[in-house]
Amino acid sequence: MATAPTSLTIFSYQVGFGDCFLLRFAYADGPRHLLIDFGTTKLPAAAPKDQMVLVARDIADKCSEGGLTAIVATHRHADHISGFATKADGSGSGDIIRALAPKLVLQPWTEAPDEAIDSLGPIVDSTGKRSMANRLAGLNAMHRISAQVLGMLEGQSLSRAAPEVRDQLAFLGEDNLSNASAVRNLMTMGAERVYAYHGCDAGLADLLPGVETIVLGPPTLRQTETIKKQKSRDPDEYWHLSAAALDSDATLAEEDQSLFPGHDAFRASKLPMETRWFAKRVDDARAGQLLSLVRSLDQQMNNTSLILLFEVGGKKLLFPGDAQIENWRYALNSEFASKLDDVDLYKVGHHGSLNATPKSMWNRFRKRGGEKQKGRLKTMLSTMPGKHGHEKDNTEVPRRTLLKDLEDKSELHSTHLLEPDALYQEVTIEF
Repeated sequence: MATAPTSLTIFSYQVGFGDCFLLRFAYADGPRHLLIDFGTTKLPAAAPKDQMVLVARDIADKCSEGGLTAIVATHRHADHISGFATKADGSGSGDIIRALAPKLVLQPWTEAPDEAIDSLGPIVDSTGKRSMANRLAGLNAMHRISAQVLGMLEGQSLSRAAPEVRDQLAFLGEDNLSNASAVRNLMTMGAERVYAYHGCDAGLADLLPGVETIVLGPPTLRQTETIKKQKSRDPDEYWHLSAAALDSDATLAEEDQSLFPGHDAFRASKLPMETRWFAKRVDDARAGQLLSLVRSLDQQMNNTSLILLFEVGGKKLLFPGDAQIENWRYALNSEFASKLDDVDLYKVGHHGSLNATPKSMWNRFRKRGGEKQKGRLKTMLSTMPGKHGHEKDNTEVPRRTLLKDLEDKSELHSTHLLEPDALYQEVTIEF
């Protein structure tokens, strides 16, 4: 019977702007596999169109011995779960993963499908049963807003907005758009599902003997309100009002209503020259407001991302999904914070963005250092430059300053450094 693994091999798949990590724990009686995320919003130019299917097939091949033990879906963003989507004919990448029959699917508490939308989080009663809650209405509102923003970009209503604003709206809109097939697949996959929050039992102890899994985040709204982007009495109200406002815009557009029905109307491009400057500024203002709204939605979703710390064989492995500062702040002030001091491997948060690797956390990693550093920190990054953010306003992903520190002070393994035809890179840790 397996007691503890002797080594761990991590396969980081080339999914462009997304995350997909397969962890293989080597036991005496055979390997056990844990899949952390499987999604993308943009594949590399050299990647084939069926890259996600190829990745799924490779995962299936690697799991042919021992099967797929469990899946972790850190949060709902498309660049983390789109690969779990299925197809009617059963040929989707999500169909391939589903056929591996994972024993457990682990997701953040906000994904629990059957509790009140106004709950502040799970409650543990005297029997130990957990009453999970989600904010399903808020998520649905977010997806509606994203879909409507993308519809505006495809039409004419934002045609004069600045190109960089349109690009950011398109990226965030796509990432936050509901992937119903993937969400539904995750909700019904696996013999058991755990919806996790800070300090709870991840449910992996029996499946991965000798591996301790500590859930650092997300906290619930009972533990802290810092993950709630908008402060209000009703945590869902803001999103409903915002969605309703956009619904009004969409209705007007669909019905082609005008101030003067029956009379000719002209698009902004045919406005008199002396008024075009005004129309351009109105479009820019509207696009800026939409961008602010969609960014808020995006940040809120990242604040519900799982943060997992694995302790095994004297090593510590940190996988934070896309957790941002509000999520991190609670973990860094918790009873588990000191465990981060001697992390051996860090999966770089949010594809190397400026707000997902807090300096207060990075600076406490004692194993950071140059090439001569004993037991030097290993870092793994899944990213693709040029997809999100801009250098001119210091928001590019991956962030240059962070990337330099990763290169100088850790053994960095990043998918953006892979050869165009490489499907994955791997890192092995001996225990």
